[in-house]
Amino acid sequence: MLLQLSAAELGELLTAPAGSTHLPLTERLIDEHLRLKGRQPDKGDVASWENSIPVVVRALLAKGLGEVEIQVEVDLPHTNSAVDLVLCGQRPGSGADSYLAIELKQVRRATVDPRCPIAVDLGFGKNKLHPVRQVQRYCEYMMRYLSHLQEGEDSLTGMALLHNARDEDVEPLFNLPETEHGFLYTVTDLARFERALTGKFTSASGKRAADALARSRRKPLLKVTDVARQRSVVGGGLTLLDEQYVAFDRITRHLEKTAPRSDYEVGLFYDPEAAHLPVPDPGPKRVYVLRGGPGSGKSAIALELQRELGLKGREAVLASGSHAYTETLRKAMIDKARRGQVAEKTRAAQKLYRYFNSFTDVPPDGIDVLICDEAHRMRRSSTHQWMPRELRDDDRPQATELMRAAKVPIFLLDDHQSIRPDEVGTAAYLKALAEENGHVVEVIDLNGTFRAGGSKQYQGWVQQLLGLGTATDPVGWQPDGRMTLAVADSPEQLHQFIEDRHEARTTARVTAGFCWPWSNPGEDGQLVDDVDIHGWRKPWNVKPDHDVPHAPPSDHWATDHRGIGQIGCVYTAQTFEYDWNGVIIGPDLRFENGKFVVDRSASHDPAFHSKVDDDTVDRCVRNAYHVLLTRGVIGTVVHAVDPDTHNALRRLIPGTIGMQHYDGARPALTAEGPQLPPAVNKRPG
Repeated sequence: MLLQLSAAELGELLTAPAGSTHLPLTERLIDEHLRLKGRQPDKGDVASWENSIPVVVRALLAKGLGEVEIQVEVDLPHTNSAVDLVLCGQRPGSGADSYLAIELKQVRRATVDPRCPIAVDLGFGKNKLHPVRQVQRYCEYMMRYLSHLQEGEDSLTGMALLHNARDEDVEPLFNLPETEHGFLYTVTDLARFERALTGKFTSASGKRAADALARSRRKPLLKVTDVARQRSVVGGGLTLLDEQYVAFDRITRHLEKTAPRSDYEVGLFYDPEAAHLPVPDPGPKRVYVLRGGPGSGKSAIALELQRELGLKGREAVLASGSHAYTETLRKAMIDKARRGQVAEKTRAAQKLYRYFNSFTDVPPDGIDVLICDEAHRMRRSSTHQWMPRELRDDDRPQATELMRAAKVPIFLLDDHQSIRPDEVGTAAYLKALAEENGHVVEVIDLNGTFRAGGSKQYQGWVQQLLGLGTATDPVGWQPDGRMTLAVADSPEQLHQFIEDRHEARTTARVTAGFCWPWSNPGEDGQLVDDVDIHGWRKPWNVKPDHDVPHAPPSDHWATDHRGIGQIGCVYTAQTFEYDWNGVIIGPDLRFENGKFVVDRSASHDPAFHSKVDDDTVDRCVRNAYHVLLTRGVIGTVVHAVDPDTHNALRRLIPGTIGMQHYDGARPALTAEGPQLPPAVNKRPG
């Protein structure tokens, strides 16, 4: 949140001194944005503060509601999204806490995409989420994650205010049904907007309500596995926001148009009165590619889409190239089986959650909807050593098999998460392949983030650190208040910090680059301490196809509480997330001449055999650390084995781990430690 003041206090900031470029209110918000986020605000934000907020403030003052508190740019928990304004006060009649979330739009005209009624062009030549649906989803998200809003019935209302537009110029926007979480007002409706304010607030002070909301306990972010466990529960999924929801709705509406009709309900949007009508010609096959960075909600969309289809009586198969991800989803489904139903649930789980290489014998369009999550792990072909000879075809791309198998194929990927030499899944690759086969391709970018405290800044910083894409040389980390990033001065310190977070009942794991051998269990059946850093030793997670007492199988290392005892690798961590993320950067990534370079000789990854060229190894190693560094929801702690690399991290990252006292309690490792490593606290000599 940038600022909280009463309407009366904000009203005093709405008169610009002679010769001033901005209102005092705007100047203050610019200063607060720079102080809290370390960068100048976007021009669009400044224009909104200058032109839109005064409309709301003056409306409140005109109705004698000067004591209503106004919170500006209120962050949604765990995301990089923010509500423009949240008004806080007391409800007429009861005096209970009352809240109004407002999304402000300066547009004058709007058009709706004929393919999707919630995708609108507000005059920028690019589709955005319908402002009413945007504020509806924001309200739903706030209700889910802010516990204070669940204490009072109907305490939160939502509105979209288009204060420059007239009704007739945005007429298509009114076709979307309004709810208590989403009303639409224009300049034509300002009198009605003011009446709505008096129906929501009294003239009493809203400071108590505002402080209660600001202090509200934030519920933990639902993880991918939480959604999988709730698959059969209505309303049990994730709340999709912004581009997530546009993508979800566009796909479901395409399914509505192409769904087969019959005399019983099998379709997603079954209409009994239209059951006798012929099925419309869907035209060329449409392929959807959803591209987004770590934590952008790709798996949330995949699971929510599958869950929604299942609730409507229509199955969608979810495929992946990740063994850990697929087996975790299967286990979540099987674990809900009642006595006597385990075998049936197991068969259903194996049918619903499959691997990319299991569609070679599926007839064309044999599956209604095929959701390919983690599509960056797509292989060149599906041929493997156990495949029957008659099914082998080294020249047929695996992606072609998947597109052929489904009436509606959907791919979700990150262009910087392929981690093996034969993984080829990128948006450009899939688009070219689909068009070669005569399909229509729609690429949708997901720009939000639900990880790292919702810090888009952190994700960009990691890409720049690793030199991915068009990123330039590494830069220092500028804390943005959304997530914690710190350096640990030893692997012992890092592991102890992560274990302490685990003991405090948060999810926490340590991972490392693949720079040490990965042994089978020893003769005693126990794990071998393969990760050896200057005498500090820990085992990797359990190898696939092995069982070790008191340790989870490799597929469940990230989700089983016993995983805290082992070091995870990229193959067991990818897709998953945990609150606290410890990362050991091995000697395969070193800092030289102002940038990170890859040393393939330090890698123990068996995928990097001699036939793999250096450029491919370079890409895979950088992508692997991109995966490892972006698993944390609350914070990430790093340690580099190479001394020069570790010193480079110290220069780039202000945060450190150290012993701290709190209220006389025993010292504990925290992320607010001293700036100097213990080894250099004293000067030499």
